[in-house]
Amino acid sequence: MIISKKRNQLKMRRWRIRKKVIGTRERPRMSVHFSNQHIYVQFVDDQAGVTLASTSTRSKSLPKTERLTANVAGAQKIGSLAAESALNKGINQVIFDRGGARYHGKVKALADAARQAGLKF
Repeated sequence: MIISKKRNQLKMRRWRIRKKVIGTRERPRMSVHFSNQHIYVQFVDDQAGVTLASTSTRSKSLPKTERLTANVAGAQKIGSLAAESALNKGINQVIFDRGGARYHGKVKALADAARQAGLKF
Protein backbone atom coordinates (compact mmCIF):
# COMPACT_ATOMS: atom_id res chain seq x y z
CA MET A 1 0.00 0.00 0.00
CA ILE A 2 2.76 2.45 0.92
CA ILE A 3 4.82 1.56 -2.17
CA SER A 4 1.86 2.19 -4.42
CA LYS A 5 1.28 5.60 -2.80
CA LYS A 6 4.95 6.57 -3.27
CA ARG A 7 4.92 5.50 -6.92
CA ASN A 8 1.74 7.49 -7.49
CA GLN A 9 3.31 10.58 -5.90
CA LEU A 10 6.42 10.20 -8.10
CA LYS A 11 4.22 9.81 -11.18
CA MET A 12 2.26 12.95 -10.30
CA ARG A 13 5.51 14.93 -9.78
CA ARG A 14 6.76 13.79 -13.19
CA TRP A 15 3.52 14.82 -14.88
CA ARG A 16 3.56 18.21 -13.15
CA ILE A 17 7.11 18.83 -14.38
CA ARG A 18 6.43 17.55 -17.91
CA LYS A 19 3.52 19.98 -18.36
CA LYS A 20 6.00 22.84 -18.09
CA VAL A 21 9.16 21.36 -19.63
CA ILE A 22 8.95 20.95 -23.41
CA GLY A 23 11.98 20.35 -25.61
CA THR A 24 12.45 21.66 -29.15
CA ARG A 25 14.98 20.91 -31.88
CA GLU A 26 17.06 23.96 -30.95
CA ARG A 27 16.75 23.37 -27.19
CA PRO A 28 15.91 19.73 -26.42
CA ARG A 29 14.82 18.36 -23.07
CA MET A 30 17.61 16.63 -21.13
CA SER A 31 15.67 13.83 -19.47
CA VAL A 32 17.38 12.10 -16.52
CA HIS A 33 16.30 8.80 -14.96
CA PHE A 34 17.93 7.06 -12.02
CA SER A 35 17.18 3.42 -11.29
CA ASN A 36 18.72 1.58 -8.34
CA GLN A 37 21.71 0.47 -10.43
CA HIS A 38 21.91 2.67 -13.53
CA ILE A 39 21.63 6.24 -14.81
CA TYR A 40 19.99 7.12 -18.13
CA VAL A 41 20.17 10.50 -19.93
CA GLN A 42 18.30 11.37 -23.13
CA PHE A 43 18.08 14.52 -25.21
CA VAL A 44 14.52 14.63 -26.54
CA ASP A 45 12.80 16.83 -29.15
CA ASP A 46 9.21 16.70 -27.87
CA GLN A 47 7.72 18.49 -30.89
CA ALA A 48 8.92 15.77 -33.27
CA GLY A 49 8.86 13.00 -30.66
CA VAL A 50 12.46 12.01 -31.35
CA THR A 51 15.43 11.20 -29.14
CA LEU A 52 18.41 13.16 -30.50
CA ALA A 53 21.15 11.66 -28.30
CA SER A 54 21.40 9.42 -25.28
CA THR A 55 23.87 7.89 -22.87
CA SER A 56 23.72 5.67 -19.82
CA THR A 57 25.79 3.59 -17.46
CA ARG A 58 24.82 0.60 -19.64
CA SER A 59 26.20 2.21 -22.80
CA LYS A 60 28.34 0.03 -25.06
CA SER A 61 30.71 2.96 -25.68
CA LEU A 62 32.01 2.83 -22.09
CA PRO A 63 35.16 0.80 -21.56
CA LYS A 64 34.62 -2.63 -20.00
CA THR A 65 37.02 -1.76 -17.18
CA GLU A 66 34.97 1.27 -16.16
CA ARG A 67 31.95 0.11 -14.16
CA LEU A 68 29.63 3.00 -13.35
CA THR A 69 26.76 2.78 -10.91
CA ALA A 70 23.96 5.09 -9.81
CA ASN A 71 25.95 7.09 -7.26
CA VAL A 72 27.41 10.61 -7.23
CA ALA A 73 30.69 9.56 -8.89
CA GLY A 74 28.80 7.75 -11.65
CA ALA A 75 26.47 10.72 -12.09
CA GLN A 76 29.43 13.08 -12.58
CA LYS A 77 30.94 10.81 -15.22
CA ILE A 78 27.64 10.27 -17.05
CA GLY A 79 26.94 14.03 -16.93
CA SER A 80 30.18 14.81 -18.70
CA LEU A 81 29.69 11.95 -21.21
CA ALA A 82 26.13 13.11 -21.92
CA ALA A 83 27.33 16.67 -22.53
CA GLU A 84 30.05 15.41 -24.85
CA SER A 85 27.50 13.33 -26.77
CA ALA A 86 25.15 16.31 -27.07
CA LEU A 87 27.90 18.68 -28.21
CA ASN A 88 28.92 16.16 -30.90
CA LYS A 89 25.32 16.26 -32.20
CA GLY A 90 25.33 20.07 -32.24
CA ILE A 91 23.24 20.56 -29.08
CA ASN A 92 24.48 23.49 -26.98
CA GLN A 93 21.43 24.47 -24.92
CA VAL A 94 19.02 22.14 -23.15
CA ILE A 95 16.09 22.21 -20.77
CA PHE A 96 16.79 20.06 -17.71
CA ASP A 97 14.12 17.49 -16.77
CA ARG A 98 15.01 15.96 -13.40
CA GLY A 99 12.29 13.32 -13.73
CA GLY A 100 10.57 14.00 -10.43
CA ALA A 101 13.74 13.60 -8.34
CA ARG A 102 14.90 16.30 -5.95
CA TYR A 103 17.67 18.57 -7.20
CA HIS A 104 20.47 17.47 -4.87
CA GLY A 105 22.96 14.65 -4.61
CA LYS A 106 23.17 12.59 -7.81
CA VAL A 107 20.91 14.90 -9.82
CA LYS A 108 22.91 18.00 -8.89
CA ALA A 109 26.23 16.23 -9.57
CA LEU A 110 25.05 15.18 -13.04
CA ALA A 111 23.80 18.68 -13.88
CA ASP A 112 26.99 20.37 -12.64
CA ALA A 113 29.19 17.96 -14.63
CA ALA A 114 27.15 18.63 -17.78
CA ARG A 115 27.49 22.39 -17.26
CA GLN A 116 31.24 22.11 -16.78
CA ALA A 117 31.50 20.06 -19.97
CA GLY A 118 29.89 22.88 -21.95
CA LEU A 119 26.10 22.51 -21.92
CA LYS A 120 23.99 25.56 -21.13
CA PHE A 121 20.76 25.26 -19.13
